[in-house]
Amino acid sequence: MRDLAALILNAISKKSYQPMSPKALARKLGLAETSYREFRGALRGLVKEGKAQLGKNDTVRPAPSLPKAIGIFKRLSGGDGIVRVETETGLTPQEYFVPDYMTHDASNGDEVMISVRRKPSHIEDGLAEISEVVRRATRQFVGTYFERDGTGLVRVDGEVFSHSIEIADSSVKGVKPNDKVVLEMIRFPTAGERGEGVIVELLGRTGDPKVDTTAVVRALGIPDRFSEEVLAEARARAARFREDDLKGREDFTRQIVITIDPVDAKDFDDAVSLHRDTDSGHWLLTVHIADVAHFVPPGGPLDREARERGTSVYLPQRVIPMFPEVISNGLASLQEGRVRYVKTVEMEFTPAGEPVSARFANGAIRNRKRFTYEQVQAVLTHPHGEAAKGVSPEIVRMLQEMRTLSRALRARRSRRGSLEMSMPEPVLEYDDKGHVSGAHFAAQDESHQLIEDFMLAANEAVASHFDRLRVPIVRRIHPAPDPRKLESFAQFARTLDYKLPRRPSRFDLQRVLTESAKTNERHAVHYAMLRSLKKATYAPEQDEHFALASDHYCHFTSPIRRYPDLTVHRQLGQWLERPKVRADEKELANVAEHCSKTERRAESAEREAVKLRLLSYLSDRLGLVLDAVITGVAEFGFFAQGKEFPAEGLVHVSSLGDDYYQFDADGHLLAGRRQGHRYRLGDEVRVEVVRVDLQRRQLDFRVAGKGKSRRR
Repeated sequence: MRDLAALILNAISKKSYQPMSPKALARKLGLAETSYREFRGALRGLVKEGKAQLGKNDTVRPAPSLPKAIGIFKRLSGGDGIVRVETETGLTPQEYFVPDYMTHDASNGDEVMISVRRKPSHIEDGLAEISEVVRRATRQFVGTYFERDGTGLVRVDGEVFSHSIEIADSSVKGVKPNDKVVLEMIRFPTAGERGEGVIVELLGRTGDPKVDTTAVVRALGIPDRFSEEVLAEARARAARFREDDLKGREDFTRQIVITIDPVDAKDFDDAVSLHRDTDSGHWLLTVHIADVAHFVPPGGPLDREARERGTSVYLPQRVIPMFPEVISNGLASLQEGRVRYVKTVEMEFTPAGEPVSARFANGAIRNRKRFTYEQVQAVLTHPHGEAAKGVSPEIVRMLQEMRTLSRALRARRSRRGSLEMSMPEPVLEYDDKGHVSGAHFAAQDESHQLIEDFMLAANEAVASHFDRLRVPIVRRIHPAPDPRKLESFAQFARTLDYKLPRRPSRFDLQRVLTESAKTNERHAVHYAMLRSLKKATYAPEQDEHFALASDHYCHFTSPIRRYPDLTVHRQLGQWLERPKVRADEKELANVAEHCSKTERRAESAEREAVKLRLLSYLSDRLGLVLDAVITGVAEFGFFAQGKEFPAEGLVHVSSLGDDYYQFDADGHLLAGRRQGHRYRLGDEVRVEVVRVDLQRRQLDFRVAGKGKSRRR
């Protein structure tokens, strides 16, 4: 029928064509009467797609020229796609559905030109056809090599392509079936044709943890090797550094300074100190941040490489740093007992956590003690216990005072209306061979919170300082959400019995987050709110950070691993040398846009790598039963996440054989018609692992036991 549709289109597109009835057109095309029904079906399809139209007296006419638009393509699991077209700044982008046979050879992330068949409305989605690929997101993909009937093929990871890619030249030495490889695309696949490519790199055997992690890195195009030129500059900087050279720096080496970081941290870019003024009762909090800018002048090899990377990437058992280790783990890292250069922010707060003043300096410190989060939490819980042995009384006392100030700062943010979303991260556990042996959710205790609170305070102090100077910097902004998305969230929350007005304020949202924080619905509610908010991003324009309820905010406290922080450090350094600060707004805008993209890329890599490790662990444990919570409900089933083990999978409705289930979209539940069993968002349920698809990154559960769910 598709060939017949092409025949019709070709005929009505000619300049000499005169509108005629369907039967006349069929005769003109030389079709037999027995083919007329098929002809009418093809014609109806063309009219529905907007490629033809029926005019006066039911005559067949070519469709008028279609409006064009440029957007970003995303392939869906079934082969169809979505094109997201940006609209005016601040407005929600428009999305157009593209059927599989209209996607041509577009791939995930490609910038494409579309012909709009139907504009989106409140009633139905937009419909479009891809007419041209404007810019490829990438020509390299990662997949698994195999052979069929003597032909080499690569099954690309994920759901990028529906079919395997044929290998034109598998000349990379030693490639064997089940090897993970990097593929360079020669011809992209279409709905009807298999693509063609060549293997450009052999990564190793599928299933090897290191190989799988490298596969994620290659698939996203993350640079993971430093050139000799970059390494040479880093070594030269290290050779010139002397710990006893404090010229032009304020000496904080006698101050009690500590660092608090994860147990496996290698680079330490923030240190803190606190004491209380006996006369005023005010807190004097000092935050010292590694002075990376001292070792990385603008425009050199180190700087160019760091800017290109934008951020460090933290993967299971591997870090891809923004700077070579001689900088990130050496010169700039605030190691215990070593003198290190810092940018210092000294802040004064009232007992209630209200800011009074802030002072900035080029400084030098000697880290008195390197703590892990677990050590600090143990000291805070038992200040006279085993964990406190070997820690000086003055440091124990300072940690207790830090907790007091941290609580005051958090309470102040809460009064402003900040939104504290609880989205615990998965933590993987490993055996001695590097394979995952278990997993759990990361703790969010006061040892983590106090460092976060102090870093937020320093970031705000720096952003406010440049705002007073009226100097643009790369800010961290989080614009207010789209009112329509907030209305949608409010409707969702009301189905879970949370009281919210149609257009909730930030304080209404804050209340729902607090009320749901200790319930089974926490993940669903907090994640739904996260999706209703806009993404935080970098920009030189002054704007609020909605989630933090902060009018002035930037990233300043992690210059070892984030390039925007380094740009702010440089501008602060200029101001410390002389009152006037230069700012190239166009350059700042370019940096902000690029670093927003590299941040999203790094987050995708981290998510994919962790998910792959979890799925690999579960692939050997089919039948494992988990206590879980329902995190999403759809017509085709529901998603559930383990309460202790951080994996999320799908329970397909076809596996619920005890009843016939209907989907209630408003109630976010599946309801059984005969026995009355219900599966609702936030319900507890026991699930069994039944299928793991590592290639597509999919996990399937089924309900264990009788399939009844319960609410806490």
